[in-house]
Amino acid sequence: QVQLEESGPGTVKTSQTLSLTCTVRGTAITTGNNVWSWLRQPPEKEPEWVGAIHYNGYFYNTPSLKNRTSISWDTSKNLLTLQLASVTPEDTAVYYCARRDRLSPGYDTWGPGTRVTVSS
Repeated sequence: QVQLEESGPGTVKTSQTLSLTCTVRGTAITTGNNVWSWLRQPPEKEPEWVGAIHYNGYFYNTPSLKNRTSISWDTSKNLLTLQLASVTPEDTAVYYCARRDRLSPGYDTWGPGTRVTVSS
């Protein structure tokens, strides 16, 4: 059974770089057709996709965050990392990591989420 768990600083200040990690248990992150995604849900808004890294290492992100987002992995620790640079209060959200099969549009595994508040 695959399990995901996000972790982060909780609060960051405007203009800082936010770093989040997602620990993956139950499968190696480079196996199969896994697509590992980051999503976020700002307060009182719909969830939005931030970006993803595929089992082969290719990384994609949403155009609106393109220049500020980096997604990577550490295969020795089996974890994913999201970095979001130059944060503003608009980046305040609950951040989730999720998994889907590259041949499926839906996510089959989600982490519980980690809340991030950007203070001005």
